[in-house]
Amino acid sequence: MRRLSRILTLFSSADKALLLQLEHLLGFMPKRAAYYKLALMHRSRPEDVTDSNERLEFLGDAILGAIIAEYLFKKYPYQPEGFLTELRSKIVRRETLNNVAVRMGLNKMVQYNQNDRGLSRSHIFGNALEALIGAVYLDQGFIKTRTFILNQLVKGYIDLDTMESTDTNYKNQLLSWAQRNGHTLVFETLDEKLENTRKLFPVGILPKGEVVAQGTGYNKKDAGQVAAQNALVKLGA
Repeated sequence: MRRLSRILTLFSSADKALLLQLEHLLGFMPKRAAYYKLALMHRSRPEDVTDSNERLEFLGDAILGAIIAEYLFKKYPYQPEGFLTELRSKIVRRETLNNVAVRMGLNKMVQYNQNDRGLSRSHIFGNALEALIGAVYLDQGFIKTRTFILNQLVKGYIDLDTMESTDTNYKNQLLSWAQRNGHTLVFETLDEKLENTRKLFPVGILPKGEVVAQGTGYNKKDAGQVAAQNALVKLGA
């Protein structure tokens, strides 16, 4: 307790509050507050986007993928490569990480432009979680990062049994339905539009030359998945 008090005296009152939140979230007291403040800063807030969490997100994404790959490799010693790849994809996919981040309370900690309503519906909290992993790595090293990911994230928020039995690749599901029913699907990007300087990609699905469903996202891959999910419901596939 004395050590914690000594550490906190080195920081401003705002940083102290953040550090206490992070200690509860991470399971340890951070050493370098600057990394974590940057990890929680979305590009919509700072005037200079180089002060955002995007570089840390890049780092955290790579570290998370490697640690999850090692974990699954050891947990499932008799499963083939395809099974491991699919399960890893389900764990690190944007929707999963965003859901985990919200359940952890990161949505209350991320600094972003709250006047942009679309941001709160996007995956910025999952992206911030990856940036947070990057911050932990730079602050604490690989071993502590691995412990955080496996103990706090995987064991705390990931249900592997459910993931094993759930197919969340809506695009693959739709393509399988089309093949069984003799349809040729076309995923087509409709008119792109801007939402507060960011591109939105509307993607339409045309099984017979007509748009039967569409979805939007901040990249074409996400938009295609949303469109495929909507098409599955509409077509009763």
